[in-house]
Amino acid sequence: MEVFILVVFILGYLAITLEHSLKIDKLIPALVMMAVAWAAVAFGLDSFTSWFDPGSHHLVEGFSNLPLSGAHGEMSKMDWMEETLLHHFGKTCEILIFLVGAMTIVEIIDHFNGFQTFKAMISTRKKSKLLWIVCILAFILSAIIDNLTATIVLITILRKIIKEKELRMWFAGMIIVAANAGGAWSPIGDVTTTMLWMQDKVTALVLVETLLIPSIACMLIPTIIATYLPAFKGEIEAEEIKDEHSSNSAFMLVLGLLLIVFVPIFKTLTHLPPYIGMMLSLGIMSMVAEIITNREFSLNKSEHQDHAHGPTFKALTKIEMPSILFFLGILMTVAALESLGMIFTFGNTVSGIMPENVFVALLGIGSAIIDNVPLVAASMGMFQDAMDAEVWHFIAYAAGTGGSMLIIGSAAGVVAMGMENISFFWYLKRISLLALVGYFAGIGVFLIL
Repeated sequence: MEVFILVVFILGYLAITLEHSLKIDKLIPALVMMAVAWAAVAFGLDSFTSWFDPGSHHLVEGFSNLPLSGAHGEMSKMDWMEETLLHHFGKTCEILIFLVGAMTIVEIIDHFNGFQTFKAMISTRKKSKLLWIVCILAFILSAIIDNLTATIVLITILRKIIKEKELRMWFAGMIIVAANAGGAWSPIGDVTTTMLWMQDKVTALVLVETLLIPSIACMLIPTIIATYLPAFKGEIEAEEIKDEHSSNSAFMLVLGLLLIVFVPIFKTLTHLPPYIGMMLSLGIMSMVAEIITNREFSLNKSEHQDHAHGPTFKALTKIEMPSILFFLGILMTVAALESLGMIFTFGNTVSGIMPENVFVALLGIGSAIIDNVPLVAASMGMFQDAMDAEVWHFIAYAAGTGGSMLIIGSAAGVVAMGMENISFFWYLKRISLLALVGYFAGIGVFLIL
C-alpha cells in the first residue's frame, strides 16, 4: 500500500507540473491525490508497520503490534490515524486561514486603489533608474504583501508607464527575481516561509536577521548586471494615463501594510498562532473600510449601502480560492506520506549520502521545476533540527529564491507569465542566468555569514 500511495503522489504531482499542457487547473489533481492518499492509508492501516508521530517527531514504538481498533482506552492504529489526521488538518488550516486574511486585506487596499500611490513615486523616464526603483519596490513590497501580490501590483503599474511589450517583459522578469528574493527573508513574504514560521521552525526576528543580507545579495547582483544590458539603456516613451484615485488611497495603503506587519509583532507579544493576529488585522481593516465607504455613500445618497456590496464582501469574492484549495491538497498529501514514516526515512537516507547544505541547495534548484510548497512541506518531515537551526533558514532562502530560475518555478513567475504572456524559453534565454547568479550569490553570503 505504501508503493500505491507513493505512485498516487508522483502521478498527482506530474499532473500539477503539466498543468498548462493538460489544461487542468492544478487544484484538481492536488485535491484528488489528497483524498486517494488518505483513503489508501485508511484501507491499508492494519498492514502498516511504522507510523510517524507529528507531535514528538519520532516513529511510534511498537506500532506494528498495536490492534486496529482499541479497547479499554488502549491506543490503536485507528486512534493514531485519527489524531494524526486532525493534527495535520489543524496545522494546515492555520496556514490557509492566515493566507485568506492576508489576501483579503490586500484586496481591500486594491478596492480603494491604494497601490496606485506607488505610481506617483515613479517619475523617471530613464530605464536603468526605473529598473532600480521597480526592483527595490518589489523587494520591499513582497516582504509585506507576499511575492505574488507584489508582482501583480508592480506589473499593473508598469502597464501604465511602459507601452513597449518587449521592454515590459524584461522589467517583469526582473520583478520576479526581486520579489522572490524579498519574500524569502520575511515570515509573511512567501507561502513557504509562512509555513516554516507557523510550524515553529523559525522565529520572525531571527529569520529576518539571518536572511536579509543574503536576500539583498540575491536581488542586488542580478540588478547590477541587468543595468548594463542593452534592454535597460536609454529612456522610455512615457504614456500618460489618468488614474482613478480615491481620497483615501494612500491612507488605506499605509493602514493595510501596517496591519500586516503587525501580525508577527502580535505573535511575539502573545505567543498565539499568527492566524489570530491576522484575523484581528483583517477585522480592523474591514471596520475602517466600511466606515469610510458608508461615510462617502451617505454624502451622495440618503439611503444606507447594502453590506453585501461593501468593500470587505467584494474583497472576499476576489481572493484566490483555487490557490487555497491547492495548498490544502498538497499539504495534506505530504502529511499522508509523512504519517507512514516515508519522508522521515528518506531524510535519514539523504543525510547519510550528501552534506546537508548541498541537499538544501539542490532543493532550491529543484523548486524551479517542482512547486516549492510540497518541497518545503516534505523537508519539514526530513529534518528534526531545533527551532531557528541553520537548516531551516537555508531551506527558506533556497525554496523562496530558487524558483526564479524558471518562470514556472514560482507563483510570481506564473502570474507574470499570464499577465504579460511571457514564454518559457524567452525567460530561459534572458532572465534565468541572472536569477541563477543571484541564487548562488545569496548562498555564498549565507554560508559566509
